[in-house]
Amino acid sequence: MGKLFGTDGIRGIANKDLTPELAFKVGRAGAYVLSKGRKGKIVVGKDTRKSGDMLEAALTAGICSMGLDVISLGVVPTPAVAYLTRIYEGLAGVVISASHNPVEYNGIKFFDENGYKLNDDIEEEIESIILKDKDIPVRPIKEEVGQTVFEHNGYNHYIEHLKTTVDGDFKEIKIAVDCGNGALYRIAPQLLRELQGEIVVINDKPNGGNINVECGSTNPSMIQSLVLEAGADIGLSFDGDGDRLIAVDEKGDIIDGDHILAICGSYLYKEGKLKNNTIVGTVMTNMGLDIYLKKNGMDIVKTAVGDRYVIEEMLAKGYNLGGEQSGHIIFLDHNTTGDGLLTGLQLVQVMKESNKTMSQLNSLMTNFPQVLVNAKVKNQLKESYLEDEKIRAEIEKIESMFHGEGRVVIRPSGTEPLIRVMIEGKDEKKIRDIANGLAKLIEDRIG
Repeated sequence: MGKLFGTDGIRGIANKDLTPELAFKVGRAGAYVLSKGRKGKIVVGKDTRKSGDMLEAALTAGICSMGLDVISLGVVPTPAVAYLTRIYEGLAGVVISASHNPVEYNGIKFFDENGYKLNDDIEEEIESIILKDKDIPVRPIKEEVGQTVFEHNGYNHYIEHLKTTVDGDFKEIKIAVDCGNGALYRIAPQLLRELQGEIVVINDKPNGGNINVECGSTNPSMIQSLVLEAGADIGLSFDGDGDRLIAVDEKGDIIDGDHILAICGSYLYKEGKLKNNTIVGTVMTNMGLDIYLKKNGMDIVKTAVGDRYVIEEMLAKGYNLGGEQSGHIIFLDHNTTGDGLLTGLQLVQVMKESNKTMSQLNSLMTNFPQVLVNAKVKNQLKESYLEDEKIRAEIEKIESMFHGEGRVVIRPSGTEPLIRVMIEGKDEKKIRDIANGLAKLIEDRIG
């Protein structure tokens, strides 16, 4: 990764790290690289942060200065931008959002003309133009300058699309919803009501400063309490930009991304719709999902952490369901990126069609305990930990000890001088001791 783009676009504190000046440059460089010299339009959406207006104005100025038009969708979730980029035949899509991060942050992430997140090479090309202050020899004048078109009906086009992904209505199903004061504050309640579900909603009144504040998918205690208080059949909790979901069953127990994959994967498999009978997860996917899938005739393949790596694997191998423990779930038959509301609809559909409660569906797989410990190391050595013979030997020793019923996952931090040690197994106390021991060894050797 470069200095601007992280695992999910550019992020920073708005007006400090992510300034209007930078947003203008990102608009120009992104438009230049993604348009490939073509005339056309770029679709732009944002979440509910107050800083979104400032950054959108600067980004839009950069795009229009390249002779491209901007279709401004206003406040819509990330997956709506991915979908509408294709529908409106945009050359690219841009989302101004910092997802689940605190309100002082904001971000910019791109989609290509097909609605997919950019690969590393394209991001590095955009980044190189900005960081090296390269001159872009495009300065149209007169009527060749781009303009902004405000599309006020984009969210309804997205809603109508989501309706096509389920059969029938949600009558007599009580659904609790936490909108996180984010991009789905209007769309999620409207869609679920139009599907005739009985809806109880909280955190649907954004004010520019309350997005993700003690609510939404990173604070699931709110939706757990609401489900129990309202006697709901299911709870749906979204993050700020609406690309992921944490659900809750009627007993108040969390349904994370791994359990969602088990539930929806099983349903698609029984319907003959799970392509290659395979689900795509990441190295952090719980082993409990591996075991459940294998026992029930399905397979799993794993990628690096990050939903775009999951999508790359899905596209390369022809799979149609994948996701992350954090709740980024990709239904590639319906959208090109993680989509929290789409995922919620699929869960309700499975519950309805199976005539089972969410707690029954939530019990399909059993989690293995996971312990994560950070080892502080020299930053320049964090990527080369396997070159140390004692560290490598200890990892091999631990893995052989598990006999296939546990594992070791080592991940150097992308931003900090840390190595993250994750141990998974059946005995939580035992794996905690192992994780602490391995982290100490790593610190002693390269800390």
